[in-house]
Amino acid sequence: MNFPPLQSWIPGSQHPLVIAGPCSAESEVQVLQTAQALAKLPWVKVFRAGIWKPRTRPGLFEGVGTAGLVWMSRVKEETGLLTTVEVARPDHVQEAINHNIDILWIGARTVVNPFSMQELAESLAGVNIPVMVKNPVNPDLKLWMGAIERLHKNGITRIAAIHRGFYQSEKTQYRNAPLWEIPIELMRQMPGLPVLCDPSHISGNRSLIQQVSQQAMDLEMDGLMVETHPDPDKAWTDSVQQITPETLGEIMNHLILREQKGNREFERNLEELRHEVDLIDYEMIRLLAKRMNIAEEMGRYKYAHNITILQLQRWKELFADRIKKGNKAGLDNRFLAALLQLVHEQSIQIQTNVMSRGEEQ
Repeated sequence: MNFPPLQSWIPGSQHPLVIAGPCSAESEVQVLQTAQALAKLPWVKVFRAGIWKPRTRPGLFEGVGTAGLVWMSRVKEETGLLTTVEVARPDHVQEAINHNIDILWIGARTVVNPFSMQELAESLAGVNIPVMVKNPVNPDLKLWMGAIERLHKNGITRIAAIHRGFYQSEKTQYRNAPLWEIPIELMRQMPGLPVLCDPSHISGNRSLIQQVSQQAMDLEMDGLMVETHPDPDKAWTDSVQQITPETLGEIMNHLILREQKGNREFERNLEELRHEVDLIDYEMIRLLAKRMNIAEEMGRYKYAHNITILQLQRWKELFADRIKKGNKAGLDNRFLAALLQLVHEQSIQIQTNVMSRGEEQ
């Protein structure tokens, strides 16, 4: 799949592209006040606002609807900013197009449903409009890629992905866990696809937006979508994670934009370090293969003596011992625990296969 660069469909955009505006369009005054302030920031080229708001429970504010699209038209006329809104149904698409919205985005709750995505993709067939796709609520790369593929198959090529973090039951400092490895893998599997970061929804708290935005830039993302409001504490939705246009300007001024490549000496030294990493990785692969061969041998031995695969006490002792040794070596607990769990699961699977083959003979 080919994806045109952002600069080809957002005139005058630079790195990083910034899309900003309120979580929800609340009134014409609020929308225009926000847009006029944002238009003064050189990075902001696109104004966003939630017109239709998918809410978890009924009775909550679900957006102003079509009336808000009229306000968005005024934003475009008076500030020159491009406009973007979230769409979740084919009728939303038609309404947005009728009001000359420049870019559509599809939210996390919609992306998670392939039926909804297919309906939206089909409704966009033959329509020449860019579409941005947020990641699904749950950490499922295939769902995210599938949503993009459905759009592309229906003729939409001006596509960008928006990383807004993933829901996890484990409580952390973030509203939605960044799980940066997922958008990184998306970039690897879909080269050329522009990827932006939504630090507002990842953070869930305005105090973390600077940190998350910097991380996104350090990972070579193409831009940011930031929720801004003239009086965030009085916002009707997501008040804690919204910032003023002035604060957005301060954040952008403090962002460190790093080079993707250095001079010859830097590249030569970096290549030497990469070579060392390659050698270590090859050794890790060799050792992992050896470990799995031993797991298979253990499976045959257990089968021959009618012993269960899982030795729970042994696993508990091994896990505690490896975590302790990893701590002494300076390894992160969560990383080491996840690695041990993966290795153990594979070992169990190998021994299960040995048992199954033995029973079939």
